[in-house]
Amino acid sequence: MTGRPLEVAADRLRASDPGLVRTRLALSAVLGIVLAAGVLAPLGLPLTVVLVGAIAAMMSAFTVNDPEPRGQAVTLALGFAVGAASLTTASAGQAYPPADGVVFVLLIFVAVYAQRFGSRGTALGSLAFFLFFFAMFLQTQLRQVPELLGALAVGLAANAVVRFLVLPRNPEWELLSIRRAFRARLGAVVRAADGYLASGGTPRATRRLRRAGTRLHEVVLLVEDSAADVLDGAAAAQLRRRAVEVELAVQWLTIATRRVTARPLPGDVRDDLRAQLRRFRSLIERDPRELPLISDAEEFSRLLVRGSRLAGRPEPGDELRRAIAELALADVNAQRVAERDRPAAAGEPGPRERVPVFAFDDQARGALQAVVGGGLAVVGGELVSPQRWYWAVLTVFVVFLGSGTAGATLVKGARRLAGTVAGIFGGVGATLLAAGDTPLTIALILGCVFGMVYFARVSQLGMAFFITTMLGLLYSMLGTFSYGVFGIRLAETAVGAAAGILAAVVIVPVRTRAAMLTDTATALDRLREFVSGARELLSGRDNVDVIDLSRRLDRAVERVRATVEPLTHPINVSAARRDYGWHVLTTLETIAFRARHVAARAEPALLAFDDGLEPLTARIEDNVAVLLAVVRHEARPAELVLTEDVADFPAEGGDPAARTVLTSLGRLDEAVIALGRAFDVAAQSVKPDVRRRTRSSPATADNIPDTSATSNEPVSRRTQ
Repeated sequence: MTGRPLEVAADRLRASDPGLVRTRLALSAVLGIVLAAGVLAPLGLPLTVVLVGAIAAMMSAFTVNDPEPRGQAVTLALGFAVGAASLTTASAGQAYPPADGVVFVLLIFVAVYAQRFGSRGTALGSLAFFLFFFAMFLQTQLRQVPELLGALAVGLAANAVVRFLVLPRNPEWELLSIRRAFRARLGAVVRAADGYLASGGTPRATRRLRRAGTRLHEVVLLVEDSAADVLDGAAAAQLRRRAVEVELAVQWLTIATRRVTARPLPGDVRDDLRAQLRRFRSLIERDPRELPLISDAEEFSRLLVRGSRLAGRPEPGDELRRAIAELALADVNAQRVAERDRPAAAGEPGPRERVPVFAFDDQARGALQAVVGGGLAVVGGELVSPQRWYWAVLTVFVVFLGSGTAGATLVKGARRLAGTVAGIFGGVGATLLAAGDTPLTIALILGCVFGMVYFARVSQLGMAFFITTMLGLLYSMLGTFSYGVFGIRLAETAVGAAAGILAAVVIVPVRTRAAMLTDTATALDRLREFVSGARELLSGRDNVDVIDLSRRLDRAVERVRATVEPLTHPINVSAARRDYGWHVLTTLETIAFRARHVAARAEPALLAFDDGLEPLTARIEDNVAVLLAVVRHEARPAELVLTEDVADFPAEGGDPAARTVLTSLGRLDEAVIALGRAFDVAAQSVKPDVRRRTRSSPATADNIPDTSATSNEPVSRRTQ
């Protein structure tokens, strides 16, 4: 990668937004607003009506996200009916307070409950809520309803034009863009490894190395998902296997980096290793379509030769050199598969799962909490400002949208409050900058819209910042701006966040630890399926797609990572709980890593005649069953024991591929034993001369920072 600023900026953009999906949505929102306003403004309609059309175009841009264009069209059509009802009710209710507050709170219940119906339910609920909010913000009147409905139709139509004609989704281009993001994130891992070597392994460098690996894993999953829309079944399956090999090579690179850095290393060797990493990064940070040429480059061949020396005595840093060579080969093989773009074979859509209309589940619980929080927000908001109490209700809705636990609500509320504080300064600065200049004000509003949509799915703080800044600019356009408005905005946000958190903690709360246990149980179920499938494949009894099973485990661990965030977030003042959350998460990540390694190396009947396969896989399944019983509260930890084998790993000799798979299965067994420490489950050796109960030693964390395994003390956090 060159040092030119534009290329550096493009590289960072690709890495932060794989496939440019969020960029396309943000541009759709901006273009939809421009198109809707361009149609409505020349008609001489009031500014309020024009803004409703612009808001409809903006909201539909990032709330309507059905997977197929036909489904998106249906949702947009239903959005008109839902939005019309919301605008009419809001315009009528403002003349009869407190009816508007009652309806607004009830609408929170409907919008949060609608999440149970998937993307369409979430989109329609959000459209209804935000159109109600903006109708109150703009103080629309009942006599304006016909014009408002016309503006709503224009706004939705503008989004449809942009969505289907101007910026339609192009699967081939999106896959190529995601692959470019993969190149950028792969380069980030190599850059982090270089920084780790340079710093000697400081905690900050360790965090960067871990974060780079996690982000690469995310984009690899995106590559696999997008490939199914472009490649045929055989090519997509081959790409999945190659992608797993790349991930494994990346993780071995980070392991080798940490191991090499942990030992005394001469300065010239360290400099040489860093130079190799930088040369490797210069090769991989290219357009993926150039890779077949890059693989023939002299520098590429030199890296492979240095990493695969068979003669001569070992030298310091050889492990890292071999890891660089392995990653280079795995990367080129994966990209060559992806280059064979062929139309995907059309398949029949699978059966859709029926969702019960009425059920008391997490969505219903969240909706009930949101209603109580909304009621508290109305009362508290009225005390702060009888004219702008609806801002507090907006905060309640946003913190509950997508939050499944009390801890997640707390974190989202804190982030929204911080974003609002930052947005106050941004709004004042933007208003002073515009100084009554209407074209500049409009341009800044469009910039805020872009930022709000771009950050909506990844950063509550960023979204709150741009919303608050945009509201200040809108008040400036409406001629009602004052510095006191920002103080009210901050106070209402604080009231809404407090009301939402209080409701989440008091009203049928879902504790973060309970949700983590549920998601951990799902991950353990996926692990049991993987081990069973791997045994069937390796024994030759069935040709199981273990790559797909390992990816199902990966996604289950991703869910645990999202759920456990409130425990590991710095806002959690309990160091013991943070350690507990990190231990569970890092051990599950180690389990997923070992499963990927087995999946990448497993071949049909590879261990058909090996006597160690059956007892090893059976022991892993039994231990997983023990952990499931504890996690699901079917038994107490003291009543169960994990089975631990102290036998050595496969000796040298025999088939290297078979030895590698057996070793990885043994490491997977160790990781399951290590996970038992988080739930107070002891381990007992099966070796005949070992009779005592022992605590399991933690599994090697590989590329995962070990937050708890450095101590010999068990991580004891009761799950009851």
